[in-house]
Amino acid sequence: MITFKIITIFPEMFAGYLSASLMARAQNIGAISVEIYNLRDWADDLHRSVDDKPFGGGAGMVMRIETLHAALTAVAGPSAHKVLLSARGRRFTEGVAVEYSKQYQEIVLICGRFEGVDERLLEFIDEEISIGDFVLTGGELPALTMIDAITRLLPEVLGNADSLKDESHNEEGILEYPQYTRPEIFTVDGKDYPVPPVLLSGHHADIAKWRQDNQKIKV
Repeated sequence: MITFKIITIFPEMFAGYLSASLMARAQNIGAISVEIYNLRDWADDLHRSVDDKPFGGGAGMVMRIETLHAALTAVAGPSAHKVLLSARGRRFTEGVAVEYSKQYQEIVLICGRFEGVDERLLEFIDEEISIGDFVLTGGELPALTMIDAITRLLPEVLGNADSLKDESHNEEGILEYPQYTRPEIFTVDGKDYPVPPVLLSGHHADIAKWRQDNQKIKV
């Protein structure tokens, strides 16, 4: 079982996604557990502040090291892999998801906000992870992305091994082949959009070759 521990100032953002579909099933069968912690519970003032102005000036606010460190110390077990979700971190790919699914039993995900976190937090974590070259308002969506991608790789979760074998990004840089279902011909404004005939042929070798030829798209 993998235990995900999320440190966030918006714990309410997670309930809907984690209580539906595959994520709910994974928790119900004991493949994963998810613990959500409100960073404000470790704030040391009346207003439960977790941020302050940056030294040297500049726009926005920075998440405070004392609060982050207190939460991390309280939440993380001795073998936990501690991650800060950050736009400048290591790119999260299918390969990284596989690595995490096999190597770690406890993963702490720290969701940043505002203009970022006090740089000294990096002394107390294992790595920064980014889900892409764009900026989000916080680390909550990246945390959910990581949990989803890692969880579905666990053998007991997906249920159909072929789904993992054939799906997109099952090899680094290779996309899944195109998929079609009924009807065989879809018509809009007099124009037909047919299914490739080879997929209707029943010839497994030809179908396999077509799929291979059409999945070699580099990302």
